[in-house]
Amino acid sequence: MKILHVLSSLDPQDGGVSQAVKTIVSKYSWSNNQIHEVICSNEENQDFLKDLNFAVYPLGNSISPWKFNLRLLTWLRSHLFEYQVVIMHGLWHFQSYALFKVLSENTLRNPKFFIMPHGMLDPYFQRAKDRKLKAFRNLFFWRFFENKVINFSDGLLFTCEQEKLLAHETFKKYFPKNQFVVGLGVGTPPRLEFSMQEAFRNVINIRNNSFILYLSRIHPKKGLDMLIESYIQLKREGNSLPDLVIAGPGLETAYGKGLLEKAVEQIHFPGMLEGVAKWGAFYGCEAFILPSHQENFGIAVVEALACGKAVLISDQVNIWKEIQECGGGIVDKDTLEGTYNMLKRWLSLSLEERQQMGYQARWTYINHFSVEKAEIKMGEVLNLEIQ
Repeated sequence: MKILHVLSSLDPQDGGVSQAVKTIVSKYSWSNNQIHEVICSNEENQDFLKDLNFAVYPLGNSISPWKFNLRLLTWLRSHLFEYQVVIMHGLWHFQSYALFKVLSENTLRNPKFFIMPHGMLDPYFQRAKDRKLKAFRNLFFWRFFENKVINFSDGLLFTCEQEKLLAHETFKKYFPKNQFVVGLGVGTPPRLEFSMQEAFRNVINIRNNSFILYLSRIHPKKGLDMLIESYIQLKREGNSLPDLVIAGPGLETAYGKGLLEKAVEQIHFPGMLEGVAKWGAFYGCEAFILPSHQENFGIAVVEALACGKAVLISDQVNIWKEIQECGGGIVDKDTLEGTYNMLKRWLSLSLEERQQMGYQARWTYINHFSVEKAEIKMGEVLNLEIQ
């Protein structure tokens, strides 16, 4: 059985969807009779496309925010019907139109067609004050064909129960045939080695060897302005604080430059961390923090859990319930007060309490977000639906 995964980009700087697809295709233990392949709109000579253990068909860069790429339409017409299953990752891009057009043109023999929204049906994106133009654009696309694509598909695949529930709140005429919570696994991190910490220290020098880590895009929805303000307020109040490391791409944006201007000496911006330096940051931190205004899954959150690190997250990270129920972190509102409270609560914990929360974090990962758990769920859905 051949399965095709379609997404706009495999570039890790474009967000978590690329990492999610790489994990699903390369980390899940698929049966020998399943072949998973990927098509994307990237140039074929990109470094992030090298050394992959699966077939990928890069069609060259797309144009416009809609990710228009006419080569995708041509490729799908020639090759789509070689596959028994196609999974489209994400919404609001040309891939939706292209897949719907090619599939609706052929009524005799179509592959099973699933959509994995990766949080892109979250009502946040239609309500956020700084997204009015994009919200109007999404509404336009929804009315003309995006709702048809969703209702035409054989089912939607959600990463968690909260994502599925929120998807019902966003648009009218939302009538998917099936909805499946398949989860999303994150691979077991490599074992801690000295080279990881050394690589991290080569990027950034932290004097007291103690820090709280943020690792994600530098973007307004992540709540970093609240994080920095809360951190500075706690410092003014005389609290003994670990350093704060804010790692990720986006410092060159207006938002990123604004954060740099607000920062104090103990706040560090190393840019995007990858490879051994990234794992050195995860293993070296006291805790991981993400006060996001919207986060569908949060791969970095789960990577921190897998490293046995407590996570301090807002209740807008859709996997917060699982983390709170398992005792793997601290959860509060995605407000300035909530962010301040998370940091304050962490500082108030004893060393033993922090260590226990770290143990619970690892347990949360194993029981909810490991590759083994997720591959079983998705495998059951695919095997059941193609019979």
